[in-house]
Amino acid sequence: MRVSRLQHIPGIGVDRVGDAADAAGDPRFLRLENLDTDVPPPAIAREVTHAAVERDDANSYLPFQGHRELREAVAAHVGAATGRRYDPETECVSVAGGLNGVLNVLLATVEPGREVVICDPVYAGLVNRIRLAGGIPRHVRCVPGPLGWATDPDELAAAIGPWTAAVLLMSPVMPTGAVLAAEHFDAIAGPVNRHGVWVIYDAAMERIRFDGLPVAHPGAHPDLASRTITVGSASKELRMIGWRVGWVAGPASIMGDVHLVGLTNVVCQVGIAQQAVAAALRDPAAAEDIAAATRVWRQRCEVILAQLAGYPCIRPAGGWSLLIDTASMGLTPEEASRRLFSRSQVAATPMSGWGPSGGSYLRLVFSNEPAERLTDLRARFDAALR
Repeated sequence: MRVSRLQHIPGIGVDRVGDAADAAGDPRFLRLENLDTDVPPPAIAREVTHAAVERDDANSYLPFQGHRELREAVAAHVGAATGRRYDPETECVSVAGGLNGVLNVLLATVEPGREVVICDPVYAGLVNRIRLAGGIPRHVRCVPGPLGWATDPDELAAAIGPWTAAVLLMSPVMPTGAVLAAEHFDAIAGPVNRHGVWVIYDAAMERIRFDGLPVAHPGAHPDLASRTITVGSASKELRMIGWRVGWVAGPASIMGDVHLVGLTNVVCQVGIAQQAVAAALRDPAAAEDIAAATRVWRQRCEVILAQLAGYPCIRPAGGWSLLIDTASMGLTPEEASRRLFSRSQVAATPMSGWGPSGGSYLRLVFSNEPAERLTDLRARFDAALR
């Protein structure tokens, strides 16, 4: 029997497809279901982690809000994106990965029964955390087109009202790869301040953009800076998935509550990983390192789009994945996933529960398969779906 808070939390689907692919143990499988990556973490992060294993201060609960060195690096990192200064003592905390940070912030800002504005489609893990915190997701549609996905700024602004507690933004959005721009932040500034709404910005992929443009951060907007809480992570841009280190940076007026939730939820982060993340954030070569990784992921994305020309794929503007509109082919994403798995050794995740429109799409992740292993994808799709 489920408790009431789990009634509207169906899971994310990735676990089921991933477990089945693991159980198959077949090297012919293309692993397009899970946000892992074979692009290695920065060398400096690996070196510092090895050294930290021997350090006593890395084997500790303390400090609960995260190592000072990490918080200083986070303050500088988020400050560079927003153009404002963050106090490492009162405006930054470390968390056990980005999604732990998102949940902590939601628990600190959302009264049960209040709405959280979020895009559609979007990662089910974000939607589920809104519900787990007692919030109600208020979805704003992201519309596919020939050039990719687009969210109308006016629709985003119109979704914010007296029952809104927060707007949860991500750019590029997972899994669509849609990006937000200054026009979106201009549109929401008025209603955010009028209704006292928090802007929760999930920055996990903000530099994984295929257009080469700089990060567009809501915290850089003069009318949103005092209402923006940034949640970051080392998992995507820095490829430090197993390190489980993230961070939250925001106004001191709310960060005390975020820290309190962290003490009550996950008491501390991985001690041997925090110094490594700090070093990777501070590395002078970090920008080029992320740009080089992004070029690899973009190449793989282009291979998939070329292989599946004629299939209803929507081009992403960034991130690690793209979507296929299987509903337009007369197939549910679940059926398409089953056929690809059983007939063609392709593991891909159906997006049921990933927002109201998720039930039309199948997700392909291009972060973990080299381009040369994707060159028969067309044949595999044709064998399974034609």
